[in-house]
Amino acid sequence: MNAAANYLRYRLGERRPVAAMVLGSGLGLLVEAMEDTLRVPFAEIPGFPVSAVTGHAGEVVAGRLGGRDILVLSGRVHYYEAGDAAVMRPVIAAIADLGIDRLLLTNSAGSVRQDMPPGSVMMIEDHIAFSGLNPLIGEASEGRFVGMTTAYDAALRTRLAEAAETVGETLFGGVYMWFSGPSFETPAEIRMARTLGADAVGMSTVPETILARFFGLRVVAASVITNYGAGMTGAELSHGETKDMAPRGGARLAHILGAMLEHGGFDD
Repeated sequence: MNAAANYLRYRLGERRPVAAMVLGSGLGLLVEAMEDTLRVPFAEIPGFPVSAVTGHAGEVVAGRLGGRDILVLSGRVHYYEAGDAAVMRPVIAAIADLGIDRLLLTNSAGSVRQDMPPGSVMMIEDHIAFSGLNPLIGEASEGRFVGMTTAYDAALRTRLAEAAETVGETLFGGVYMWFSGPSFETPAEIRMARTLGADAVGMSTVPETILARFFGLRVVAASVITNYGAGMTGAELSHGETKDMAPRGGARLAHILGAMLEHGGFDD
């Protein structure tokens, strides 16, 4: 039995979330838009990892957004914190064990496109696992051979795009490249990322997508653009900039997600 899922089931009571969401750095604004919230710190949940990165609250928040019950993981633990690409496995496994089969992943990311400035929101259409790491290394079952051709669910992506159009928000689409972090990319790496077909770069999300597909979840993901990639402006990058800029795009993303939930985008 999944102890984490059992504990969350007990705390949730009669709540039945239609979807789960993982929030990236500085995106706690989405939680503030929720109603009727219940908060459970990661530290209370058996087996859950706890992040030490500022901008990640480290709590599960159940509540309503767009008139629907959802489960939000406000914060995540990154590969660079523990040296373990599967560090979020207990979290994704618990979501699946709760019977939630739709997962929205969000992150703060750097743009490698001049036409996608800080404050933008990009729907992830595909990814590049540049780090070469995989959270399923060591998994013994045949399930480890997960197909990734449609890692990001086409129907959910369509509904996210429709929601953005409904509320008049611009939603870019593109490819997200995962770097291990915690140091930021170099200008040469940003040029390489652009050449290889990436539109944004970051330090998360990809391992969670792989784990989610392993557990049979349907995934949709979005990046809030907080900066241009290294070498594109001449300025040095910092985590402070990420935290400062994330709320701007986060407000746009909250607007889009509220509309998606209100129109039943996660219901069927």
